[in-house]
Amino acid sequence: MKRDLSLPHLAILISLSGEGGVERMVLNLVRELAGMGLSIDLVLIREESRHLQALPENVNIIRLGTRHSALSIAPLARYLREHRPVLLLAAKDRAGRAALKARRLAGVDTRVFIRLGTTLSEALEGRSGLRKWMRYRPMRRLYPLADGIIAVSRGVADDVRGITGLPEEKVHVVRNPVITPDLETLAAEPAPHPWLEDGGDPVIIGMGRLTRQKDFPTLLRAFAGMQARRTARLIILGEGGDREALTALSRSLGVADRVMMPGFAANPYAWLSRARLFVLSSAWEGSPNALTEAMALGLPVVSTDCRSGPREILRDGRYGPLVPVADVTALEDAMVRTLEAPLPADEMRAAVAEYRAQVSAERYLAVMGLEAP
Repeated sequence: MKRDLSLPHLAILISLSGEGGVERMVLNLVRELAGMGLSIDLVLIREESRHLQALPENVNIIRLGTRHSALSIAPLARYLREHRPVLLLAAKDRAGRAALKARRLAGVDTRVFIRLGTTLSEALEGRSGLRKWMRYRPMRRLYPLADGIIAVSRGVADDVRGITGLPEEKVHVVRNPVITPDLETLAAEPAPHPWLEDGGDPVIIGMGRLTRQKDFPTLLRAFAGMQARRTARLIILGEGGDREALTALSRSLGVADRVMMPGFAANPYAWLSRARLFVLSSAWEGSPNALTEAMALGLPVVSTDCRSGPREILRDGRYGPLVPVADVTALEDAMVRTLEAPLPADEMRAAVAEYRAQVSAERYLAVMGLEAP
């Protein structure tokens, strides 16, 4: 597609490597900004995501032809020299560092902002001091060259400032564009499984990549433990490397017939809207989108008090219990209590109003100093 030279020109750099929250949130932002009338180049390092579909006409896809951020510097520099976007927003740390190096190589004045979506120090917990140093050192060296860092939560902002020593005014908090205009329409689509409409035991939902970060083993153990007090069924949406281990664990706990893992769901909202409870069992987060989406649909929630995001979203537990990470007993108790006494749906929806896509996109533009037409 030929770019409209009359529109403000923004480039968004991302490596699409699956169906995770980062991919979904960045593409939500792309669609919202495009809807405001900006001309957007979506610059791809990798292109492996089922979320990449139905983009507006004023989004121009640029493929760098690489599969790793470190290899993208030269082609990204060529892109910057040729297209000269006013601003480039890079999603994730490695893409951000590549963008800063590419700008220097290209010799252009494109402003570069880096979006960070996780508490990196928590993700590296338990790793060697050398491993941490190798990850932190380039951030400390390069991040001061960025025009700004955009963090998805206060916890992420505090984490990156702690790692890099950046001043507070250089790091901005902008909530994720989680709640899109079509959320309710998607939620109203037909029930994707009989459990969600058969009037049987309540359905509890967890959602995310089947990886160590999401700590679904703790959720399974808490779910198994609660059956003596309150029978229920559990659906875990998502795909990942821990699938076999989680399947084996559900069998060993004796709840395999009450647990379903249907894999990636292109429309998770049709599942969420018909559940009775959403549970976030993560060991760490940046700003958990699934938790926000569940609340936007009026669903009662329980969450671990992990870094970072849940405490901010739930306002210190006002809108749902916060339990210690990996505490099976506490999670079990919170799940039972919340099923028995859920908060009203309208309260849950109102609590996450600032995560609406339009509000988020407007805040991005304000932070980056870019005006919509």
